Formats: sequence, structure tokens, C-alpha cells
Amino acid sequence: MKFSCEKYLLQSAVTIASRAAASKSPIPALEGLLLQAGDDLRVTGYDLKEGIYTNIGAEIEEAGSIVVGARLFGEMIRRLPDGIVTVSTDSNNTVNVKCGRSDFHFMGMFSGDYPEMPSVDSVNNITLPQKTLRSMINQTIFAVATSDVRPIYTGTLFEIEDQALTMVSVDGYRLAKRCEEIEEGKLENCSFVVPGSALSDVERICSDEEGEVQISVGSKHISFAIGETVVVTRRLEGEFLNYRKSIPENFRHVVEVDRAELMSVIDRVALIVSEKNSSPVRMRFSDGLIDCLCVTPVGKAEDQCSCEGSGEDLEIGFNDRYLMDALKASGTDKLHICLNTAASPSVIEAADGSRSFTYMILPVRLRAGE
Repeated sequence: MKFSCEKYLLQSAVTIASRAAASKSPIPALEGLLLQAGDDLRVTGYDLKEGIYTNIGAEIEEAGSIVVGARLFGEMIRRLPDGIVTVSTDSNNTVNVKCGRSDFHFMGMFSGDYPEMPSVDSVNNITLPQKTLRSMINQTIFAVATSDVRPIYTGTLFEIEDQALTMVSVDGYRLAKRCEEIEEGKLENCSFVVPGSALSDVERICSDEEGEVQISVGSKHISFAIGETVVVTRRLEGEFLNYRKSIPENFRHVVEVDRAELMSVIDRVALIVSEKNSSPVRMRFSDGLIDCLCVTPVGKAEDQCSCEGSGEDLEIGFNDRYLMDALKASGTDKLHICLNTAASPSVIEAADGSRSFTYMILPVRLRAGE
């Protein structure tokens, strides 16, 4: 095998594909990248759960394939000078990388040892602008569970119904929901759960520029085609939370807040909170004002945030990080905080009534003296 291409193209492809390469595996090939030179150059990373491959333009002098260590090859390409990179292999799987005066020789692995990525038996296809999918992921992925106690919650629910896509993430303490109308695609009502780790990679690959993502839904796998890059991941199996029954529909109190002001107040009050000194932020919703208080062994912090409306002095405790995650992801200047009691879930929505984004957070029980 022998090919030549621009360094920045090869470095970009290696960076993208390396996200799916295993960091540590009993199968050495999974810690590597599969380089395939044919009509163009394909770079593939695959850890048996998620696979990413991307195609780039290259001058192919001799077709072939080789597996190279993802970490070594990635660092090697990154440190090369700008210019044309030439990669070649011999019959003993020795890899030669040249760029300018730099010249590397190292051992590769037989490409036949690399496992084949699964194909997606597409039964449903969705087309979305890249910037839309990126926004939807950004506004929901922070609520994906990090614990494997309930594996189904380590992913995000995709639900297609009536030409609309709804994405929902939940971790047992909070819920994030985002809706968007779909204009293109062969759509049938369906739902599936995509691992959060794969969605993080999709979000990084998507850009805010013009371009579309084609999502192919299979019986066991999902693929996201983003330009010349394809992400293939398994579906998570299990029973996902019935979010429609979980989100309250009616509220006793609704107050409107300025997102930036509330974020600043929470940020200041939570300064004395740490992993060792965890304590909820106590929020009292009075007429036109939200009093925020936090007490930990470090000390005591108080601040106030203006609001429109009244919670009739309702006092609720919130995990500061969960609250900040929602405020950061909401992306709108004015928000409604919807309240019932100190023990029932609270909901944050856009004040314009669009309801494209909904965030639900469970309160923290307050103890006397906190």
C-alpha cells in the first residue's frame, strides 16, 4: 500500500476515527485504526460497540490496507510538519511515514485481524441539518446517566411521531427533552435509544455550517452519515422512562427569570459547594425576587435574583450543578420556572412558549438548619 495526502486532511480523519478506537482491549487491532487505500483513503476506528469511518481524498499509488496503533499514529501525524504526507507499507507490515525531512518506520498489524463493522439494515431514514442535530444533542446529552445501574439511561431516546423528532435524556434526578419538526426522510413512527458516548462523537463531528446528517435506523444498529464520515453504533435495549407521564402538566406557580442573571447568582452562591462539602442551593420564590442561600461546612453564601411573578414564598432545594446544566443548555434569554411544591419536580422552559426544550429537575429535600 502507498498513498499521499495533505497532512491536515489525514490528521483530521485520524482524530475523528480515533474517537471510536478502544483505549485498551485484549484484541490489539481494536486499539488501532484501519487504513484502506482504494479509490480514496478510508480511516476506520471500531471498539465493537461503536465504529467511525471517514473518507478523504488521497493520491493512491498502490492499493492496500494496514492497521496502525491509533495513539502512536495520531501523535506522529500531529507532530509532522505541514505538507504532503506519504504512507507506505511492505509485505512484512512495516509502515513508513514521510513528510518533508521527517521519516518514521514502525510495525503495523495485518488488516485481516481487524473486525468487520456491522451493516445497518435500514428500516427508517431521517435527514436533519447538522446544526439542528448538534443543538438537539447539546440540549439533552448532559442529562444522560453516567452510571451503568440502568444501562438504558446511559443513552438518549429518539422518538419519531407525526413528522417530529423528540430526544429525551434522563438519569433518575433530572430529565431533558428537545423537539424538532422533520421536513425530509422516509418516516415511520418509531423510537430507539442511542448511547450517549456515540452522540457525543456525533455532536463533535457535526458543524454549524450548511450540511445534513442522514440517520439510518436498523433493527440493532443506528448510523449517522455526516458528510464523508459515518458513525455506526448499537441500539440500547430496555424499557425507557415514560416521559409524558413523568413531566407535570399543571403548575401552581410560574415565574419568569433572566437566564444570565440567574446563572450568575447560582454560580456565586455555589462557590462554597464542593464534592467534600455538598449542599443544595435553597431557593425561596417570593414576589418579584428569588432568594438563594447555600450553607456548607466552608461557610454561608446568599444572593438574590429578580423575577416576574411570585412563588408565594415557596422554598425548594436544588442541586446546583443540575440547575446550571439546564440553564447553560437552554440557550434562550428568558425562562419560565414552573413550580408546585417543595417535594415535586420543577420544570424549566423557554418563556416564549415554544416548548422546544423542557428540563425537569427533582428537588433536594431540605433539612432544618441547611
